[in-house]
Parts: sequence; C-alpha cells; structure tokens
Amino acid sequence: MKVLMVLTSHDKLGDTGKKTGFWLEEFAAPYYVLKDAGATITLASPKGGQPPLDPKSDEPDAQTAATDRFKADEEAQRLLGATTPLSHIDPADFDAVFYPGGHGPLWDLAQDKDSIALIENFALNGKPVAAVCHAPGVLRHVKGKDGQPLVNGRKVTGFTNSEEEAVGLTQVVPFLVEDMLQDRGGRYEKGADWGVHVVTDGKLVTGQNPASSEEAAKALLRLMQR
Repeated sequence: MKVLMVLTSHDKLGDTGKKTGFWLEEFAAPYYVLKDAGATITLASPKGGQPPLDPKSDEPDAQTAATDRFKADEEAQRLLGATTPLSHIDPADFDAVFYPGGHGPLWDLAQDKDSIALIENFALNGKPVAAVCHAPGVLRHVKGKDGQPLVNGRKVTGFTNSEEEAVGLTQVVPFLVEDMLQDRGGRYEKGADWGVHVVTDGKLVTGQNPASSEEAAKALLRLMQR
C-alpha cells in the first residue's frame, strides 16, 4: 500500500497577522493509522520542504497520543521537514491519498492546479481519496469524469459553519467548507460539533473535524484493503 499525504504550504491566517498551516493531530493520527497498517507513506505539499504548522494545534489542549508519538519520532519529523513538491508527484505511484486539514488548505490547496489534477486522476482511476476537517475544501474545484463537481450528488462532510463560528474565523476564511460542499451539489452531513463524524461515499472519505481524523484514516484503509 502506497499512500500520499498532502499538506498545505500556506501559513497566513487571512489579514489577521496570525499564523495558520496544517493541524498537527490531523496529520499525526492518520499517519500512524496508515503506517501501523504497513503502508508506505510519501508526504507532499505545494512548495515542498517543511509545511507550516498551525500554532494552535501545538498548544497543550490540542495534544493526543498520536501527537505525542510524533514528537518522539525523529524519522517522522525528518520526513515532514522534507515534503516533496506536489508538482513532482506522479499519481500513478500511489494507491490512495489523504489530506490533513488545518485552515491552510483553504487558501492554497483548494485552488492548486497540481492538487486538483491529482484528485481528478485518483477519482478517474477509482483510487480512494480522503480529506478531514478543512481539507474537504480541496475538493472545491475538482471535477468528476462527467464534468460535474466531484462532490455533486455524493455524501460528504467537513468542518461545520457552527464549528467555524466557534473558533471565530467565519469572516476570515476565504470560504466556509459546509457552504462550499453544498453549493457544489454535495449531500452534506454533519454530526455534533467537535464529535467524530466520517462519511464514505464510493471511494471518497471525508471527516468533519480534528476528532474525526483517525476514523477517516481507518475508513481509507478499509477501501484500500477491499
């Protein structure tokens, strides 16, 4: 099993002067679910190199067993510090792709031509695609083989409007994930705010929030093991 994980290269939280990036737990939990299952993992990002970490995801109350494991894992830290530029990735080399969230992807990956082409290639070839929390935002401009938005008519989830409101960033983000998925024809579903909620529709897996990252990775694994 060869899995690609795609992280953001964007570190500015709109015009707030604050930093953003990827959410640590949403990378760490899926990374270890996949690694422990025997997957070979390649990390990529639009710019390559070290992707920016959302500082809020490094605060004490955001830590989990997976983030603790990552901080003691020199090999994983080395891999994360040297991600492959997305333009150098050949989708034919991988069996599945996983997108961790954090607010960063809303600015770069959502409109990155290499990311869009990659997901469209995976979808065309029947390979699983997973995204969690804000990362379903990367599907914004992705089309299926029928030329319609990939999420059109499909069950999906992602960070809710109410969760975005709770963190006070509704007016900062370039778009709201929940609204975008619905606007693109997605059959949007959600669970309780901050609770685990993962949706699988065909080969597409989406998770609602950070709490859903581990279960989203397990759902991706199940699709690869069929």
